[in-house]
Amino acid sequence: MVTQTVDQQDDDPVDVADSIGQVQAVGSSRHAEQGAGTGQHIGELADRMRGGHRRQDRSMQQYPTGTALVVVDVQNDFADPAGGLYVSGGEEVVPVVNAEVEAARDAGAAVFYTQDWHPAITPHFAKDGGTWPTHCVQDTWGAELHPELRIVGPVVRKGSSGEDGYSGFSQRDPVTGETVPTALDRLLRDAGVTRVVVTGLAEDVCVKETALDAARLGYDVTVPLAATRAVELQDGDAQRAREEMQVAGITLVPS
Repeated sequence: MVTQTVDQQDDDPVDVADSIGQVQAVGSSRHAEQGAGTGQHIGELADRMRGGHRRQDRSMQQYPTGTALVVVDVQNDFADPAGGLYVSGGEEVVPVVNAEVEAARDAGAAVFYTQDWHPAITPHFAKDGGTWPTHCVQDTWGAELHPELRIVGPVVRKGSSGEDGYSGFSQRDPVTGETVPTALDRLLRDAGVTRVVVTGLAEDVCVKETALDAARLGYDVTVPLAATRAVELQDGDAQRAREEMQVAGITLVPS
């Protein structure tokens, strides 16, 4: 399996990279599922089939034609307690997001991922004059997508030239303030997408900014709160983020 990664700006070439560790994790999970199914009794298989139909019915309601799932920055530095910018409860998001991935796939919907991909030195980091602890540095463990995350679609990298990269749709130079688009909007429009379900980390930063950008670009946007967590650099950031998204017309699904 090959994971397609799309780096930087919308007019940059598409990079196809073999994410060996992540792909092996996905492959191992699939083999384990197949092995578990081999010894199932007929009654258990029937229960699973009935459950599958129920999942498909729900997914068709949440992922009708024209809808895509966007999974934001579910990376080790955010979703693992050993990460450089750990989001409290971030690891709890992974199985919830995986359930959304399966629901989207059951409905035939596309799934897209974003990935923070910072250089080692950038004004985005506190050590270089910015705001945030060092995180998601290119080609490090912290920048990798979480090993348990189901990866079934293209990955759009952001921040790779030192930009802030809060939104999956755009990147801002922290010095000049110049904003440039990523490839995400083009990929969504090429797929005929008009509605996005935004999940991932962190709710009050990259999920919020991705959802707001999507709304500004004319997409119908839904954020299921069970599939995200907030970093809360300042107390109350999560609540303020929710209020900002609601004002923008974004649908927040209670957890």
